[in-house]
Amino acid sequence: MGYNRENYVRIKAEYTTKYLKAREKAEARRAALHEAIPAVWEIDRLLSRTGMEIMGVIVKEDRASAEKHVSELKARNAQLLAERAKILEANGFPADYSDIHYECERCGDTGFVDTKMCDCMRRALILAGYESSGLGALIQTQSFDNFSLDYYRENGADYEKMKHNVTALRDFAESFSEKSTRSYLLVGGTGLGKTHISTAIAKTVIDRGFDVLYVTALGMIGDFEAKRFGNGEGAQRDTSRYYDAQLLIIDDFGTEVSNQFTVSCIYDVINSRINNQKSTIINTNLFHKEMEAKYGERIASRLFGEYLPLRFSGTDVRRQKLTKK
Repeated sequence: MGYNRENYVRIKAEYTTKYLKAREKAEARRAALHEAIPAVWEIDRLLSRTGMEIMGVIVKEDRASAEKHVSELKARNAQLLAERAKILEANGFPADYSDIHYECERCGDTGFVDTKMCDCMRRALILAGYESSGLGALIQTQSFDNFSLDYYRENGADYEKMKHNVTALRDFAESFSEKSTRSYLLVGGTGLGKTHISTAIAKTVIDRGFDVLYVTALGMIGDFEAKRFGNGEGAQRDTSRYYDAQLLIIDDFGTEVSNQFTVSCIYDVINSRINNQKSTIINTNLFHKEMEAKYGERIASRLFGEYLPLRFSGTDVRRQKLTKK
């Protein structure tokens, strides 16, 4: 898996804090009980000596005698624990009042069961991945399951083309791995589902445990401009994820202002990711000639040569939805 590193470090630190707080709270409850109910303190004192008593028995006695003695100690402990529970309940406390209560009893708030990541930590990393992906609320509402092909049925050719696109992109997302290198260029007019499909891809890939960055072309260029021309916080803007994310999705490509600086930034990101065999998805309304006119032959040839172009066609879905209201 390739969870976003910053998210992983933050979530792991949160688990360490949760683990320590759970133990601190249990110790505080235990101390309060000892002060309020001396009989509980006495039982806990006896229980705390059990480990040392067992070690002494094992060291000093022969095997048969040690096994008998250890069995007696265990029976005594069970009796003490039962007595302790009755005392607590008689005083209005649950029997497990001073036990450590973890948010996740399965992993004890460590995030791992043995050496395997616990499901609770995996869920936390997925939710963090949603937040850091740049998709905001879209990722909660747009998925492959609610992408409807019904809007493309008026034209048989459009329907078949879109059905092929959805199938290909869903297969890509559901089989995404650290070895994935394929990139896609989603080309077509506005309102044909490019953003919805891209969101669905992002959600599926994040759910599989990989780092996804979703950004508009305008937002990406804004980050590079702030880093290059800004001062203070702007100059510290981190653009490394455009190169490092396991999957980069650039939406609305072609809507940003084109100049020497923006073309240089775009070329650098695209070319670096191709060279490093990192998957990228770009959504655009521009076809080959328009792309070449806006960005030049170097970028156009890489996008239409190294990426797999998928054409989105049909009637504006947003307009259809408005018409049906």
